[in-house]
Amino acid sequence: MPSSLLRWKRACARPARNTLICFGFLYLAGTVFAQQRLSPEIERKIVEGIRDLKSGELDPAQNLFTELLRRGVELPIVYHNLGIIAALRGNHAEAVTRFRQSLALQPDFGPSRLLLGSSLLALRKDSDAIGELKRAAAALPQEPQVHFELGRVYDRLGNRIGAVQEFQTLVKLAPQDPEYSYQLGNAWAKLSDWAFRQIIAVDPKSARLSQGLAMEKAEHGQNDEALAAYRQAAQADPALPEVHLAMARILLDMQKFDDALVEAESELRLVPESKSALAAKEQILRAKGQVSR
Repeated sequence: MPSSLLRWKRACARPARNTLICFGFLYLAGTVFAQQRLSPEIERKIVEGIRDLKSGELDPAQNLFTELLRRGVELPIVYHNLGIIAALRGNHAEAVTRFRQSLALQPDFGPSRLLLGSSLLALRKDSDAIGELKRAAAALPQEPQVHFELGRVYDRLGNRIGAVQEFQTLVKLAPQDPEYSYQLGNAWAKLSDWAFRQIIAVDPKSARLSQGLAMEKAEHGQNDEALAAYRQAAQADPALPEVHLAMARILLDMQKFDDALVEAESELRLVPESKSALAAKEQILRAKGQVSR
């Protein structure tokens, strides 16, 4: 790898929003320089075009890569970077063509798959985008942007479970990124709403509906209404877990310790191994003992 490319690699190592793009053309450049004997002039022009692209100088970069094509230098890195330029300009139809030309020469190159999927998404060709993004995920399983794009298209198509799975993976890969956590929370909320709608369609008298109402009431501090809804859920399905535990916690907050203890023990009869129920019971007993003193 030439020294100019090594310097460029160090520059790309700095945190940036276009890390994936930088990784993309560096990987390609390294592969090209290692596998093919290019003249120093061609290598220089490739590195110069990459430098212009990274700096946002799209016209000079495009001119350089287009000139290489005219000279018969048909390399995946040339098509890939022309695809990036087209995408940055919002010309996603041309970007799709360029990324496919890159992949025709190097089918296993994940960044071209990912950016192809992104451009297909921009063109609203969702089914084609999903296929390309899945291939990108297989090639780049640790790349957050792949899962972000997949989660985004699943969300748009109403695939609630698929969206949650992709955003869960995303949060595992980048747990410190608040945007990804927000997307996961949003996906969970949509999945929950979808699930309740499915339950209503199948069984309008489901205990889960009463449980959901109880949770909403408890969230707004309406303890009496929450308890009534939880009791309705328990009556509809006596074996439903977490209902008695939720009532125990509400009753503990209301300092109705004896009633809270009854509910905690009811939960433990249903789920003897529940650490949450055991902890709640111990908390109730401690609170009850402190008040008795």
